[in-house]
Amino acid sequence: MNRALFIIFIVLTIGLDAQTYFPGPTDQWERKSPSELGLNPDSIASAIQYAYSNESQSPRNLEINHYLGFGREPFGDGIGPFKTRGDQTGIIVKDGYIIAEWGEPDRVDMTFSVTKSFLSATIGVAHDQGLIRDVNDRVADYMAPVMSLQSARGVNKADHIGEPLVLEPFQSTHNSKITWDDLLRQTSDWQGSLWGKPDWADRPSGERSEWISRERVEPGTVYEYNDTRVNLLALAGTNIWRRPLQEVLKEYVMDPIDASRTWRWMGYENSWIIMDGKAVQVPSGGGHWGGGMFINAYDQARFGYLTLNRGKWKNQQLLSEDWVKKSLTPGPAMKTYGYMNWFLNTDQERLPSAPESSFFHLGAGTNMVYVDPEHNLVIVARWINRNAMDGIVKRVIGAIDK
Repeated sequence: MNRALFIIFIVLTIGLDAQTYFPGPTDQWERKSPSELGLNPDSIASAIQYAYSNESQSPRNLEINHYLGFGREPFGDGIGPFKTRGDQTGIIVKDGYIIAEWGEPDRVDMTFSVTKSFLSATIGVAHDQGLIRDVNDRVADYMAPVMSLQSARGVNKADHIGEPLVLEPFQSTHNSKITWDDLLRQTSDWQGSLWGKPDWADRPSGERSEWISRERVEPGTVYEYNDTRVNLLALAGTNIWRRPLQEVLKEYVMDPIDASRTWRWMGYENSWIIMDGKAVQVPSGGGHWGGGMFINAYDQARFGYLTLNRGKWKNQQLLSEDWVKKSLTPGPAMKTYGYMNWFLNTDQERLPSAPESSFFHLGAGTNMVYVDPEHNLVIVARWINRNAMDGIVKRVIGAIDK
């Protein structure tokens, strides 16, 4: 064999050996023992035991749990479905292979604010397809008037004469400045009420006398985690797609990654709008008032593995490199937050035992989808105490480094 052919042979061989493993559909996901991939099995067992010993002590009935927590906020009544959760559950994926699983990984449960990462994925696909030209564009320039199904059913017109029966959430001087980037980074400080939830009523803080009347800050300057504004992004996304976001997510993300057929993305009882003559439910961005993504741990792990591979699944680039880069770039107002809900480990602030390059999709519960490019690792941990996140990660990484 001449030298040129030999070099080509070596390159092709290395390329084949370096191919990334992707699981087949649903349960066709190859398992390997920790030892097969060079991991310390005792450390993996220790991580699982640690997760079990740090199970959330909140009520398993998540509706009861809501009314003991968020339900105490102003206008805090649940308007979406809740579900009683299952056992403390987890999956560890190394190099694409499942090396450990425990609890009830095939059980469909609420995933709360991990839903936000699925929402931002639908916005990402819209951006990649040119439906959003630039994330720094004003959302107001893309929004058509929206009629809620509740208004379409009829109201006492004499009581509302002169009042518009359409939603135009970006018309005020302040709200008209808000960009897609502001909404994705939770820095919009949008003012208003959506689906019966005023922006100020979500996690209110400070002086009560200023909850409603405080002066608004310039969009993009202050980070505030706020589910009313997340739901506003879902409404804006539904508007530009002109179809249910649930369908968008299924077609462009969940079906291509071979997710199960059991996940459901719920909205609220009053989040129905009329879109091109059809009733469409706008999904919620989390389970703050019920609803959000109901999903099993395997599908969570698939989504985490998609983000580990920078939006690529097999030979398809489902989320562009550009979008993933944006999602992993902190904004000026919060150094540990990219696009919702990509939490960053800047300066190892959130997870001291993890590399700074790691990130995670996070929701109440606690639901964690930890993604670690340095170790080619994904960890799903459901129904753990939030202060146990680093301990689980520390033990798994310890199994790799030993």
